[in-house]
Amino acid sequence: MGFDVGLVPYNPDGWGPPEVAAAPPSLGGGSSSVPFAPFSRSDKLGRIADWTRNPPGPGAFAAARDAVFDFAGLEDSIGLASADDSSFRLVDGKPPPRHPRFGPRWRFQQRPQLPQRRDEEVEARRREAEKERARRDRHWQQNRRTHHQFNRGGPSSSSAKPSVDIQPEWSVKEQIPFSSFSKLSFAVADQPEDLLVCGAVEYYDRTYDRVTPRAERRLERFKSRNFFKVTTTDDPVIRRLAENDTATVFANDTILAALMCAPRSVQSWDIVIQRVGNKLFFDKRDGSQLDLLTVNETAQEALPEAKEDINSAHSLAVEATYVNQNFSQQVLLRNGEKVTFDEPNPFATEGEEAASVAYRYRRWKLDEETSLVARCEVHAVSVDLRGERQSLTLNALNEFDPKVTGVDWRKKLETQRGAVLATELKNNANKLARWTAQALLAGADMMKLGYVSRLHPRDQYNHSILSVIGYKPRDFAAQINLNTANMWGIVKSIVDVCMKLGEGKYVLVKDPVKPQVRLYEVPNDAFENDYVEEPLPEEEQVRPFSEDVDASAKEMDAAAEAEATGTTAGAEKSGDVAAV
Repeated sequence: MGFDVGLVPYNPDGWGPPEVAAAPPSLGGGSSSVPFAPFSRSDKLGRIADWTRNPPGPGAFAAARDAVFDFAGLEDSIGLASADDSSFRLVDGKPPPRHPRFGPRWRFQQRPQLPQRRDEEVEARRREAEKERARRDRHWQQNRRTHHQFNRGGPSSSSAKPSVDIQPEWSVKEQIPFSSFSKLSFAVADQPEDLLVCGAVEYYDRTYDRVTPRAERRLERFKSRNFFKVTTTDDPVIRRLAENDTATVFANDTILAALMCAPRSVQSWDIVIQRVGNKLFFDKRDGSQLDLLTVNETAQEALPEAKEDINSAHSLAVEATYVNQNFSQQVLLRNGEKVTFDEPNPFATEGEEAASVAYRYRRWKLDEETSLVARCEVHAVSVDLRGERQSLTLNALNEFDPKVTGVDWRKKLETQRGAVLATELKNNANKLARWTAQALLAGADMMKLGYVSRLHPRDQYNHSILSVIGYKPRDFAAQINLNTANMWGIVKSIVDVCMKLGEGKYVLVKDPVKPQVRLYEVPNDAFENDYVEEPLPEEEQVRPFSEDVDASAKEMDAAAEAEATGTTAGAEKSGDVAAV
């Protein structure tokens, strides 16, 4: 059949449809499948097609498709006065769309139409929201990092072991949490007094200030120079000052810095305290943890525990100490010119070459009855542009593997030096705080930080100096949020606690897991190694090799060599026969 175009009305008066359109056949009584009923605007229409119904399963899809045009209940809903309101449904069941002003993309779509002032208000609110979100993220990361640091070790790891073996006969006198240290504050009354300066230092080489990763310098080894890590009671100058009642508390800068920066520490350490009469002596044990520099102590990722691994905590500590000592001697002008002080180095013997260091014995007055004397170190001197002499402390940060820290110093030091320092402040917060505290105690005018990296990530013996940056100790302390009043408040509180104890020996131990320190009372002979190795009997001793070997020994060696040669030749001949 052909295509039915339907009824087209004819207009005899002109073009276009007639003024009065003819009624369609369905309205005039003709047959049509579309129902029709008169209605007004106030009446409700029935359901024409329900597109919101979901078929119960794949098999009912055809039935659901046919049911979309189901008009079975149309006669009940198209009445002029329908009383059943529950049968009324919207064709679209979704909620009405929100105003575009409140949509998530409104500020990007509507920004050009907004007035200038409204746009600025939106930007200000957005910046405030971003700052608040960043503050919450930092707070969450800090809590997560603190929880990770004090729980990452586990009972079986060596990082969870204390730095000294706690004996059962030791009694706990005090237990101080780090949370109480953060609330302490104490201002030293006067400027420290220099009692004596010993040793000799060399001048700093300013050419190292221009070292860059592109013009790096190899780190040299100084095996002939001796470095001394002498504890407080073994210092002859300290003993002399104690006999003259110069002060009541004696220590050195390494021990004081460990106490001042205790809340930042994660690994365990210990300090021996001796109360003799009305005097206190803060000591460290031989081979103490304080003699080594920590690496990635405050990082989120723990280092390997196996000591044979070159990237383990112990191996990196030994490497960092080695790098720090050699760096402090390489950046000096080795032209023989030195600056000498009141007395020579008190620990070097005659004819022994000591490293460039000056020991400043300084006294602080804590209160009317208590004063403190500490031995502080200065590593070099320099002359500024005005011709005035400045004292320097020299320390080095070492990079062992860029994949661990995520920052490659050779690529970032020139363009993103701040990012490199921020990463080191995150991973080595305690070490940098101790160096800053030591520079403040010594009264240094400048602290030089060197960036030393391995030539290859798997080579722990060869290093290069990539950069040297100088900071003023007070400015750097403010940058790392190191409060001087809080530092002295921690020292003053520990001194007050120890002054209330009786005479004897005590040890202050940092807990390896919890952020706290414990004060133990130990026997007077604790940490004293009285063991002397007994010599072996003469017949069991190994005779050293001498150059004047007798003839019999030579003959024995020649016979042994000939026998070994014959054995090798026989083996080769047997191998040839087997091959044939």
